Amino acid sequence: MTDQTFLHWPFFEAHHRALAASLDAWAKEHLAHVCHRDIDAACRSLVAALGQGGWLQYAAVTPNGTAPLDVRALCLIRETLARHDGLADFAFAMQGLGSGAISLFGTERQKAEWLPEIRAGKAISAFALTEPQSGSDVANSTMTATLDGDAYVLNGEKTWISNGGIADVYTLFARTGEAAGAGGLSAFIVPANTLGLEVTERLETIAPHPLATLSFTDCRVPRSALIGSSGSGFKIAMSVLDVFRSTVAAAALGFARRALDETLARVSKRHVQGAPLFELQMVQGHIADMAVDIDASALLIYRAAWTKDSGAPRITREAAMAKLFSTDQAQKVIDRAVQLHGGDGVRSGQAVEKLYREIRALRIYEGASDVQRVIIARQTMGQ
Repeated sequence: MTDQTFLHWPFFEAHHRALAASLDAWAKEHLAHVCHRDIDAACRSLVAALGQGGWLQYAAVTPNGTAPLDVRALCLIRETLARHDGLADFAFAMQGLGSGAISLFGTERQKAEWLPEIRAGKAISAFALTEPQSGSDVANSTMTATLDGDAYVLNGEKTWISNGGIADVYTLFARTGEAAGAGGLSAFIVPANTLGLEVTERLETIAPHPLATLSFTDCRVPRSALIGSSGSGFKIAMSVLDVFRSTVAAAALGFARRALDETLARVSKRHVQGAPLFELQMVQGHIADMAVDIDASALLIYRAAWTKDSGAPRITREAAMAKLFSTDQAQKVIDRAVQLHGGDGVRSGQAVEKLYREIRALRIYEGASDVQRVIIARQTMGQ
């Protein structure tokens, strides 16, 4: 049984505890036998199921914006889904990240057009920020959006786009040229069927997810596709990441909890020299380290989420700390789990083998670990 005592920490309210319990029960029923052979089909199915279950209501605000995003709820959902199925976590996360700019900065018309469909799981969203030459260096983006009458003309390329190829709508960032660097970017809503948008490559990774490179050639979108004001794209992107970066850490925490659960079962049942593996002091030391890393991660994650939910305009430092520590420590927790499983730990299809492949990307996307260190250092110096 996964440890649930953290839910009684003062970061949470009664509705958060109820949410975690309800989602865990739903996940046990719906995610136990998810077929991953066709990743695109699996993601579409998972988005639809999450929408029907009502869980995507947390991923985007209501069209009238009456309630803000609940970051603690987002983190609890990602942690729980990741513990059960990594692809389910991915499907949920991208609905939130892909629509985050619309939730936070969209006009009433933009929200009304897209958010109900996204919250219901009837439209799949994506966040198109990364380019071949600019991953974490967002200010180095070169894709252009040129104003031409009542439309913007998009030209350029995006890559490593999650949900690329299956998304119905992309939140896209392009250079409109108001200033050099970060000051000259803007955000746009680009439906997947827009002329000039082409999926040029599907990308395969060690943990399969729908990823693609997108090409934009004289791709015209109306002025009404602009999110926020022209030139505010960098601010919008960072604000979205400020909310969702903590949830990446929560997904890593979910993977780590699952690894610990699998390991506890293993060392209890596996016998060495006539006694359970757990009786070895060195094994107990590994278990203790895993438990400490998990609780320390949870404290950083839910501190960041609680701080945001309590009204902090930005949690750049807190979210960066949570993501850096939790993803790095989850990698260590899962590595220990593989080691304690022996040969079974590297057998294809085993739970800890899947976790080993899933965790690695989390230390890279939405700001690599070393980028988080730079952010933390600068924020600390600024204080």
